[in-house]
Amino acid sequence: MANQVEPKLEKALYDKLQQECFVTIATVDFETGGPNVSAISWVFAKDEETIHFAVDNRSRIVHNIMQNNKVVITMIANESIYSIGGKAIVKKEKLDHVPLKLALIELSISEVRDVMFYGSKISIAPEYDKTYDIAAATRLDRQVMEAMKKA
Repeated sequence: MANQVEPKLEKALYDKLQQECFVTIATVDFETGGPNVSAISWVFAKDEETIHFAVDNRSRIVHNIMQNNKVVITMIANESIYSIGGKAIVKKEKLDHVPLKLALIELSISEVRDVMFYGSKISIAPEYDKTYDIAAATRLDRQVMEAMKKA
């Protein structure tokens, strides 16, 4: 997809977003008007034009989206880096069937760009480990992903 702008997710990106995935999200800060970037992993492609993600409902991300709905998600996939932009809404202030107070955010995609610099590729995708109780993390991750799929 190098040097192309697409109006929706291609199949490979959609497939990658069917499970928990490391991404960054950029919003417009409600206090400063500048960029605000956070890393999240509870993200799910509802379809090729819609992404759901869950964050603590007290998160700065939620406050920022309520003031300015323009959002960009950046993800690494297929040996490249993609910028997925669009408009977001707080679909639910509290995600059902999850023990934490998580907001469900819905991103309506307006463009998907391959933003990897020319003549290169990602050779090793980033990995992360959960640093708290693995069984609890696995259970919570499953609950959040199922709740997002049902929303």
